[in-house]
Amino acid sequence: MDKKRILVSTLFFLFILHIMHASFPLNGWTSQQERQSVTEEKTTLLRLLDFIPSSESIDYVQNKVQFQLHTLLTEQRHPKTWNLSDRIEKDLEAGLQMLLSADEDIVSRLGSLEREKDALEQVVQAIEEAVLSGQKIFIFGSGSSGRFAKQIESSFWRPFWKGMKERKKIWSKISPAVGNSIEERLIGEMPGGDQALIRPMEATEDAPVLGRLHLQDHGIIRGDVVICITESGETSSVISTILTALDQWKGKNLYDRKKTKKKLFFVYNNPDETLLPFERSRKVLEEPGISKINLTTGPQAIAGSTRMQAATINAFVLGHVVQTAVDRALRRFLTKKEMTKLGFQDSLTLEERLEDFTTILKHVKKKIPVITNWTLLEAKTYSEGHYSTYLAYKGLMAVLTDSTERATTFRVSPLDTIKEQKRKCWAQVWTTEASLKDAWKSLLGRPFRGLSSISVEKTPADEINGSRLPQGALENLKRSGSDIQFLYDLSFSDFNLQTRGPQEGDLGALVAISPEEFQVEDKKSDFLKFITLFLEKGARTSLLFITGDSEKKIAKMTDRIPGFDPEEQDVLVIVPIDSKNDPLGVNQCIALKIILNAHSTAVMARMGRVIGNTTVDVNLHSLKNIDRATYLVQSLVNDILIRPQWVRLYGIQKPTSYGEANAVLYEALSFMEDKRGRIDGAAEVALSVVRILESLRLKKSLSHEEAMKIVQGKGLRHYLRDVTNQAE
Repeated sequence: MDKKRILVSTLFFLFILHIMHASFPLNGWTSQQERQSVTEEKTTLLRLLDFIPSSESIDYVQNKVQFQLHTLLTEQRHPKTWNLSDRIEKDLEAGLQMLLSADEDIVSRLGSLEREKDALEQVVQAIEEAVLSGQKIFIFGSGSSGRFAKQIESSFWRPFWKGMKERKKIWSKISPAVGNSIEERLIGEMPGGDQALIRPMEATEDAPVLGRLHLQDHGIIRGDVVICITESGETSSVISTILTALDQWKGKNLYDRKKTKKKLFFVYNNPDETLLPFERSRKVLEEPGISKINLTTGPQAIAGSTRMQAATINAFVLGHVVQTAVDRALRRFLTKKEMTKLGFQDSLTLEERLEDFTTILKHVKKKIPVITNWTLLEAKTYSEGHYSTYLAYKGLMAVLTDSTERATTFRVSPLDTIKEQKRKCWAQVWTTEASLKDAWKSLLGRPFRGLSSISVEKTPADEINGSRLPQGALENLKRSGSDIQFLYDLSFSDFNLQTRGPQEGDLGALVAISPEEFQVEDKKSDFLKFITLFLEKGARTSLLFITGDSEKKIAKMTDRIPGFDPEEQDVLVIVPIDSKNDPLGVNQCIALKIILNAHSTAVMARMGRVIGNTTVDVNLHSLKNIDRATYLVQSLVNDILIRPQWVRLYGIQKPTSYGEANAVLYEALSFMEDKRGRIDGAAEVALSVVRILESLRLKKSLSHEEAMKIVQGKGLRHYLRDVTNQAE
């Protein structure tokens, strides 16, 4: 009995020690302890593994503290999705319910925006004034928020004003006030320009010089409205953009914080207290001349994946900020009847528009059973060695964004270029255009644009200081010109049909937003041609309609499609989202985003790309991702070490420190770089975790090659499940 008490007490102490270490890794004494353990090699683990930490690892742990972000709220594991991967494996429908339960945090946050009320009103007023005064509106973000910044421009802003110009009578009344160039005056941008929609340049997101380059390339000057978005609240390129815009006022001694606050806005998704220790974030948060809009919702459904709740609330709020500003500007000149014709049936406040999110989420949740069928179908398609093709028009930006983020979040192959002889990417994205160039224009509402080659060529290499390989980041920027568009063909063209057309066992996924659903009745439409083509080739199809029309009416239309059978091999998802008072289409696009995020995350979990509610195949392309991977290695190892089964079999062992985890991670990174092209199927995190645990278990150093065999043969998820069941 005494032995049992001692074991329980010891385990409890070890658990508390582990929690303290994991929760406060940037605490002064912990950092000092970790640095000592790395530099003086006094730890049991590094002695056991028999290697000296690399200079890169020592430098990272000691000198890159400003990029060690695992204390941020968005990096923590969400309690509602803790065992997500197990739930999705056993009960996919329940897993999707779990994923969408995290979006309830958005509902709660939207209900408590009192602190941000004044700043949100200011940004609405700023955009309204810019519409009427000829000023530009520049929305800049990185990652998911950068892609949504482009969606505001290309999917909301440009189509609305293009449609306005087609209403000759109404346009004649407002054109003198807004000007013929109104379509061009809202610019959505992200690091690297349009190519980042497909080929993310996350290695350069930490380069402060991008702020100057993008403002310069777009001709943004003092007096223009600048809105910068960073879910984490610390992205260097975003921070440099807002500070460079502020310098435009300070540079000519015209700085007046009351004026600049009405023009410059910083949107972020972490609590101020967790960001203030980071110098670059502190510069913005303590700057009185910048309006701050904090949209923190909490941890993300997938730890650190801010494409989920953080990006969704940013997209929803800013989409309706723009819509509210346009509504107000037009009501100065148009009658109520004319506003109704445009889709603005009622004069709504921003607060009233934001109330729609609850209804959107409710309608999406009701469709979880049929979304489950779609997720099962797509995961089955990939597991059997087949591919999917998505076709969309109005929803193209949302579909493309989700595809790109699958690659970055879950480390799967990005969209194939036209040069690929054999398909590598599991999914491809098409739109209803017959040529590559027209497809880009359909996506963007304008010609493709990259960073100015002149401005990049003149940028010294030492200004690109945010990448692990600065010169490589600079080379990426130099390849950011307009020619990159010709590598990616999103068209429904003969070329794509001949080289990547549907095969038996593939999946064709059609995404339609009102009023596109009625094209499935048109025998000449590309939508019907797409569905028919896949069915004739023995492929399966899934149809997703985001609609303001009757579900029964749409179901009857799809019943008439020859060969389409949602009761057997195909899937039909109809989500009713009303477009009333939403002429920019914000609500329907947000519904689509929520569905795509949950669906693709569940697909990747079914494919073994998620453990618990973390993604382990982290791309080590930026300083903050090295931190994310380090913390993940540390957490996964220590979670095993405190299990009673482990202690019973192998005894009590000291928790792995952040410094140790980082040293092992850099060793794995070096090994993988040497073997790249000869070894597939193992990421650095998995390799590091297996090597540490197996070495501790066997009490001898396990080589990278031996660890690789385990990862490739069993996979990290199953290894972690079985490690305490192995015989010594």
